[in-house]
Amino acid sequence: MFLVMPCYAVVIMSNQTAAAKAGIGFGSVLAMILSFQLHHSILWAIVHGICSWFYVIYRAVKGNY
Repeated sequence: MFLVMPCYAVVIMSNQTAAAKAGIGFGSVLAMILSFQLHHSILWAIVHGICSWFYVIYRAVKGNY
């Protein structure tokens, strides 16, 4: 069991590293989902995905989602 755990940790770290290298963050994905849900526009979802956490915080403060 002890030998399996380090291998599993390496797999998790490599997946996180791949996502980070691709430029996909949780804040960007969350912003894009919130934006698309509100505006129904892929263009606005991309713009708000670039803004990332700034848009998420703005939507949380403003509400109406």
